Amino acid sequence: MGISAEYAGFRIGAGFALAGMMMLLVVLPQPTAADDWPQWRGPRRDGMWREQGLVDRFAGERLKLRWRREISGGYSGPTVAEGRVYVSDRIVAGEQQLERVHCFDALTGQAVWLEQYDCSYVNVSYGGGPRGSVTICDGRAYSLRTMGHLVCLDAAFGIVHWRKDLNAEYKIRMPMWGITCSPLVEGDHLIVQIGGADGSCIVALDRISGELRWRALDDPASYSSPIVIDQAGHRVLVCWTGQRVVGLSPTTGQLYWEYSLPPKKWIRASASPVWHGDRLLVSGFFVGSHMLRLDSEKLAVERLWHRVGSSELDTDGLHVSIAEPLIQNGLVFGVDSFGQLRCLDADTGERIWENLKVIPQQRWSTLRLIPQGDRIWLFTELGELAIGRISRRGYEEIIRAQLIRPTRLQLPSRRAGVCWAHPAFAGRHIYARNDEELVCASLEASE
Repeated sequence: MGISAEYAGFRIGAGFALAGMMMLLVVLPQPTAADDWPQWRGPRRDGMWREQGLVDRFAGERLKLRWRREISGGYSGPTVAEGRVYVSDRIVAGEQQLERVHCFDALTGQAVWLEQYDCSYVNVSYGGGPRGSVTICDGRAYSLRTMGHLVCLDAAFGIVHWRKDLNAEYKIRMPMWGITCSPLVEGDHLIVQIGGADGSCIVALDRISGELRWRALDDPASYSSPIVIDQAGHRVLVCWTGQRVVGLSPTTGQLYWEYSLPPKKWIRASASPVWHGDRLLVSGFFVGSHMLRLDSEKLAVERLWHRVGSSELDTDGLHVSIAEPLIQNGLVFGVDSFGQLRCLDADTGERIWENLKVIPQQRWSTLRLIPQGDRIWLFTELGELAIGRISRRGYEEIIRAQLIRPTRLQLPSRRAGVCWAHPAFAGRHIYARNDEELVCASLEASE
């Protein structure tokens, strides 16, 4: 596999010459002001889409694409900022293995720049490609790779500001499925979960220079990306490690509180913690769901309830595989370990209803739930996009259409294909990827 003809003549890894890039920016149409999706799960890292002026129904069984571009394999979802869309992938050509970051124009799909890096996967299962999404902040793009390589790029031109081999620096105890954390920017810090030795499970770097600011915990890494919440007048970094859920100071790494959550069978924590008011929910395939209450007066938590079944086949409450659940109107919605869409009471964890028809009932089934206004958008692992409403009464589907074809590289041995990467929603468009292409479709009502 080689470089697409789109990139012919481009300087790979260092970006374009600035004069040529400025000419390109003048020629290409630029998007009007609208919301971006600059990091994992959106602007606030909560999976909510806040734009208005969107379609109520689709015109047919397949969504009309604005553009599509060839990429390669990866589990990482696209991100969108300042009229550009970013996505990472991996190509294997003989003995050469490259992890790459692509930058495309968000409206036309025209290639803007490509950065690539030699990276062999060692003792990592599922070699389909990078896991973490690219984070965009103040004109910089941050990409954390499967083997622990971290790079800071100029978001407009692809020029490398700095690059770190975190595996070499912090002696990562490499998880079975590699490093999956999407980098988090908080103030002047860039924070990642890597599972390094000597108190380096979580590492904070200066986001401009890349220099170490703090490191914390001796825990092994999980596959969950951290979030930041507000509690008792403080900003609190919340991270689900391979051993516990912790609240840390994002500026110093000081441990504020912890909730022990040792793994069952093996570390399988993939979904990010979900924060809503004074509630914090974590849910996993083997450990079930734990609802914590955040103390409003001091930096502490307590368990409100825990629901876990006797096995991943006989579940109680909610055992999510990959996709984060949703807390809304006193209810928890999420997809259980074999594709059951469920509603729980947020106060008790008791199941209110279950729907077995939204996606096929298969192990590791995944469904992305994206609330927007009074409705919910669903992106299925079959590459479908649906609009519906969800409440205590159940799930009511309004319309569904095919957006992108599922491919087999992400889950090669279990079924005919999946689309596991979280899509991006920006500028009233959706951006989704499989292991062969990145696609864009307009969801603006006027179109």
